[in-house]
Amino acid sequence: MRVHRRIIGGLILLTWLLTVGWQVRREYFQPEVTRLAEAARALAPGTEFYALRMGGRSVGLATSRLDTVPDGFLLDDVMTLELPALGRTGRAVVRTRVRLSPALVLQRFEFSLDSDVGRFQATGAVAGDTVLEVSVEAGGEPQKLSYRLSEPPIFAAVLPIRVAVGGELEVGETYRLPIFDPSALAMRTVEVQVDAHDTIVVPDSAAYDSVAGAWVAARFDTVPSWLITERYGGVEVSSWVDEDGRIVRASSPLGFAMERTEYEIARWELEQARLLAGSPLDNDIILSTAVQSDVDLGDVEQHDVLRFRLSGVELSGFELSGGRQELRGDTLIVRRERWGELEPGYSLPYKKMDLKDALVAEPLIQSDDPRIMGQARQIAGWRMSWQLEPKRVAQRLTGAVNAMLEKEITFSVPSAVQVLEAQKGDCNEHTVLYVALARALGLPARTAVGLVYVDGRFFYHAWPEVWLGQWVAVDPTFGQVPADAGHLRFVTGGLANQVEIVRLIGKLNIEVLE
Repeated sequence: MRVHRRIIGGLILLTWLLTVGWQVRREYFQPEVTRLAEAARALAPGTEFYALRMGGRSVGLATSRLDTVPDGFLLDDVMTLELPALGRTGRAVVRTRVRLSPALVLQRFEFSLDSDVGRFQATGAVAGDTVLEVSVEAGGEPQKLSYRLSEPPIFAAVLPIRVAVGGELEVGETYRLPIFDPSALAMRTVEVQVDAHDTIVVPDSAAYDSVAGAWVAARFDTVPSWLITERYGGVEVSSWVDEDGRIVRASSPLGFAMERTEYEIARWELEQARLLAGSPLDNDIILSTAVQSDVDLGDVEQHDVLRFRLSGVELSGFELSGGRQELRGDTLIVRRERWGELEPGYSLPYKKMDLKDALVAEPLIQSDDPRIMGQARQIAGWRMSWQLEPKRVAQRLTGAVNAMLEKEITFSVPSAVQVLEAQKGDCNEHTVLYVALARALGLPARTAVGLVYVDGRFFYHAWPEVWLGQWVAVDPTFGQVPADAGHLRFVTGGLANQVEIVRLIGKLNIEVLE
């Protein structure tokens, strides 16, 4: 149990948050379309290469290509990530292709994230400037989503390009822009501020240094650049962009950096980093985001009630109160539910409409897929006399998912169907599969995201909550029914809500109160 907790605790959505950190530039911008189309003619097509680093070590490389095509532009971005996590390396590839009008307005897009668990893919097209039709594929049948638009959309990395083309790179200017985020399948508002102007030196060509045995910069170029900061949900992503709006440097809240360079240099850095794969590293993605505890709680499962003083971040907007948790000022009280005292007050399936959102299928929670439904019924022993008892079903699902999945760190945006097929994953995979199985049986379930105490640290983590007369935390990753009081919930719901957790990283302090 302790080994599994050390390996798994804390990986919830870190990969998604990292990739979205570079994909966050999705918005709607409002300058004159005709003026923009005219200004966009000056955009220079070309390909830029980037080194991705964490703590000074290479963790990937990226390519961004802008082409002119009949009646517009085509933007192709590819990002390869190789992230250190507890002596292992997690790999993911993110691809984005965007077809733009002459005024840089989104016409259609393709977005995908490939990992060991499978592929998450979203494709979409704008119909009549007022509707964005999106198709999501993540192991099951394609899911169709539709978004009503108040104005023609701009997408992804096009934001800084659009700002530059629109003549908006003026230091001190701030804009609030509605965006569509394909990795979260949600609309959101981003605040963009132009903070500074400077000149940045970047490699202009590369040569192989036979003495050092390395690719190095042969020549350099000076690039006039503007610093823009994008804020959404308490998250900040800062980027230096050139006069065309192409990224020169960028940084994310997770400590990652993106820097323009030559392809040979970025590839060589990544090859050198691979030689260190499996070795202890200070910039481990899990350990570097953990919050140190000031008190050793020992076997945390022995505590019925725990109290924590939270500081360093604004707590408003988080779901800290409700059910097992109570927030008093800056003190969070977490009480582990008494399993024997819970009275669900219903038999499965739950029939009231008040919890509809916790029962329906979603693009990543395919509770209506025949494979999920069949597995759920098999686990629950659907023909047994106690089949309709919610507590019994919740227990069986927790044990079954814990036993079913091999404990392995993955870097993905998983779906329940993919996890069922892959039979492996971390807390994210355990949670999405559990929630889908529960909903397939009519047991209301939702995803909770926050931190969990493991061996003197608090790690970012995900677990399910099920409705048993109240929302009750269970943890199939650790096989806990109910989950221990060392689980601190901050948000519930899907990816669109979970992005809020990023504003805690590197800022949250937790003091354990005796």
